[in-house]
Amino acid sequence: MRTGTLLAGAGVLAFSLNFPATTWSLGSFGPWTTAALRCVIAGLLAGGCLLAAGARVPARRHWPGLLVVAVGCVLGFPLLSTLALETTRTSHAAVVIGGLPIATAVVSCLRTGQRPSPVFWGAAVAGAATVVGFVLLEGGGSLTAGDGYLLAALVVCAAGYAEGGRLARHLPGWQVIAWALVAALPLTTLVSTVALTAEPVHPAWTGVAGMAYLAVVTQFVAFVLWYGGMGVIGVAKASQLQLAQPLLTLLWAVALLGERLTPAAPAAAAAVLACIVITQRARG
Repeated sequence: MRTGTLLAGAGVLAFSLNFPATTWSLGSFGPWTTAALRCVIAGLLAGGCLLAAGARVPARRHWPGLLVVAVGCVLGFPLLSTLALETTRTSHAAVVIGGLPIATAVVSCLRTGQRPSPVFWGAAVAGAATVVGFVLLEGGGSLTAGDGYLLAALVVCAAGYAEGGRLARHLPGWQVIAWALVAALPLTTLVSTVALTAEPVHPAWTGVAGMAYLAVVTQFVAFVLWYGGMGVIGVAKASQLQLAQPLLTLLWAVALLGERLTPAAPAAAAAVLACIVITQRARG
């Protein structure tokens, strides 16, 4: 159990740099290029790893789940979150994404029939409610276009997380994301090719560094750790570790991007983070 928690926690730490890296990448590449090219590079890396390991093609019964992972985590979330960050601060997006754990837990329970304890649900709902309150507070009582993209990203990513966590009980965790990336390669290659011809490119070291991190770490290595942890401790339990991600991303936004936080941002992130202690102690 401890190994699974450490793996999932390391995945969360790696994911926490996703938004800052995306912001950096947008300084050199357009949004469609950023969203698609990261997946092409990660797909090629994943394909090389599969070939080197001599991995067998998954059984037919696993492919519907792998396609859900591809749609949610390879295609949907990168594009929607990138479009959101064109109009939304990284610090704001970091707190909104705090709703991902509860969304993942709900999808997982509907998909697998798991029944976490009432204490677990109480803490998870409290964390999600804090996120919703933060969004409405900063949006003056209404949602912005960036919030819409982020909330849509939550839905598709939660489905990909839950299905990937379920598959990680049958396949090696790293192969789950690897096969999803490879399955998406034809479409991501097409989109990135068109995007590169339509969107301007302004190479800068921060933009290239951001793209490299997105492709190698966020889109592949972090998922290897994440799905590996989910396969050990379960989707619902692992998903609540991600409640720590908003606070971590806030720290990166200040340290790397020089953003100034509104008073509500760290308060909301701290409240959400407090829920992680309860969810991890709750009996499933």
